[in-house]
Amino acid sequence: MKMGAQNIWDAMDVADEAAGEKQMCSSETIPVSSLSIDISLPVEQMRPLIINLCKDLFKKWSQLDDSCFLVEIVSGGITNLLLKVSVKEANGNYSFLTVRLYGPNTEYIIDRERELKAIKYLSAAGFGAKLLGLFENGMTQSFINARTLTPSDMSNPKLAAQIAIQLCKFHQVEIPGSREPQLWNDIFKFLARASVLQFDDSEKQGRYEMISFEEVHDAVTHLKDLTDLLDAPVVFAHNDLLAGNLMLSEDEEKLHFIDFEYGSFSYRGYDIANHFNEYAGFDCDYSLYPDKDAQCHFFRHYLQPDRPDKAQDEDLKALYIETNTYRLASHLYWALWALIQANTSSIDFDYLGYFFLRYDEYKKLKEECFSLTQSFLSCSGT
Repeated sequence: MKMGAQNIWDAMDVADEAAGEKQMCSSETIPVSSLSIDISLPVEQMRPLIINLCKDLFKKWSQLDDSCFLVEIVSGGITNLLLKVSVKEANGNYSFLTVRLYGPNTEYIIDRERELKAIKYLSAAGFGAKLLGLFENGMTQSFINARTLTPSDMSNPKLAAQIAIQLCKFHQVEIPGSREPQLWNDIFKFLARASVLQFDDSEKQGRYEMISFEEVHDAVTHLKDLTDLLDAPVVFAHNDLLAGNLMLSEDEEKLHFIDFEYGSFSYRGYDIANHFNEYAGFDCDYSLYPDKDAQCHFFRHYLQPDRPDKAQDEDLKALYIETNTYRLASHLYWALWALIQANTSSIDFDYLGYFFLRYDEYKKLKEECFSLTQSFLSCSGT
């Protein structure tokens, strides 16, 4: 069931009180608006609505002329739209913020309450932009003056080391509540929804009916059984660490993780594998997945951020096995995600084609990854 912004924020306050964290999280009131913005509108039609939203959320701007606001598109992903708002205030100074609009029907795939709970603690730990306000189908956050990475940036050894170090810190952030890993819960939830879809478009329906959901169910079940044997460490994972969610400040010194809408407790190997899969970029060229040497370079900086040369061989091997087993889970997760999007999203993207691309990649890698993992488990006596 879709929750309004005010209800979500109320739920967060209740959760904070129960966790005994109220003092940390209530240092300032987060403004909430009941307004909603149609994400399908062109930016010139969206501009006056965004300005009205900013005036509604931030009363100090309510009397400013609309000419004091500049609205620009920062990025448009396949689940949300990010806008930059520049405001010339009465004293002549400029303020900047971002407005993130949720894509239509994303409540079917994203737990917004879970996201908002996590943002407060991640922000306190120095990750992401500061949450400034909430509205019916999005949020406003502080503006990060940095450039978004490209997929090729992520494979640069210097940047890969920075990402690994930051990811280690991210995985150490304490988020109150149950630490039950959500990966398989989410995948099975996606599978249940994806297996009963109906498409109005006959061509899409025909492609959809080519899928054997019995086969997909077996794939998910067998992989879960295998990964359970690894007993991988559970962390609060980003789960969507693609190039677009990594930003580097202009002086090229500070790396920022942004966009935590898929964040949840999960397995460290899954989060890393999902990141490595994003080396493929928008063209989904999985030949760009990092080789063993590049992975070990990343693992050393993740395991021993201060002294990467001191990482132990057995720890490197365990993380290598974890990552390259959960590599398969990443393909299954996003394949099923794509099917739901194909049926609910109004964004112009071939989600059905993306399902087959990711599922085919899973099938291509399955034998190699299963063999690698089973050999490791056999040698360890599991």
